[in-house]
Amino acid sequence: MSELRFVRLGFGEQAVEYTEAWQKQREVHADRFEDRVPDTCLLLEHPPVYTAGRRTADSERPLDGTPVIDVDRGGKITWHGPGQLVGYPIQKLPRPVDVVAHVRRLEDALIRTAADFGVETSRVEGRSGVWVLGDPVEQRQALGGLSLDFDPRLQDEEFDPRLNGPEYAPSNAGQRREDRKLAAIGIRVAKGVTMHGFALNVNPDNTWFDRIVPCGIRDAGVTSLSGELGREITIEEVLPVVEKHLRDILENADLAPREIERPQASVSAPQASVPA
Repeated sequence: MSELRFVRLGFGEQAVEYTEAWQKQREVHADRFEDRVPDTCLLLEHPPVYTAGRRTADSERPLDGTPVIDVDRGGKITWHGPGQLVGYPIQKLPRPVDVVAHVRRLEDALIRTAADFGVETSRVEGRSGVWVLGDPVEQRQALGGLSLDFDPRLQDEEFDPRLNGPEYAPSNAGQRREDRKLAAIGIRVAKGVTMHGFALNVNPDNTWFDRIVPCGIRDAGVTSLSGELGREITIEEVLPVVEKHLRDILENADLAPREIERPQASVSAPQASVPA
């Protein structure tokens, strides 16, 4: 069992500028690597800001020239701002790091958090984050005309086949109406210590996402706890619930290094990276 401490950096009028929080992450990351501090999760709100992961395409950025901060995490472009609870778990993991297992643990904590507020969520095959699934396709209103539903795996560069299994809903290839992302996850691992983390939409103005292609996904939407429940939920209400589930999962996780498949002597197998 590993201790996990929480640091609440700032919310509301004390929301923390993204670059300031990024620098704080670096400082805590260095301290964690040297074992000067235990595993630490920074929790905060940001003023409105767009951040772009390493794989963000130009076509996914704001069309109106709104500034974007390029960062060193995985994934693509997203928005942070008021009404969104951001968490940066800075955790030392055994090497070689099992990034997929770390992503799944964060997803577990957020799925449990949403459930405590009465919102049923899921994973979606090949995509990180926490999702509210769309209605089954047979419940769609019949509009007539031609309907084209393509398997998103054919066009989605972020699709990762390792993000699958019985706990993942099948990717939406015309099976459901639009899935809605409740929480995004994007991480980086350096020297065996994690950085960046998750963004849980509690009660944000989701029109901020209209200027971009969130996470590079063109066939899904964005939602929030307040939007799904039809009533106001606050960051203050959600904070202790998120902390409870993060502590329960991250402190009690059976951490193990990533299993490396050894190629046969005559076959070379490239190592894949994990988009988050």
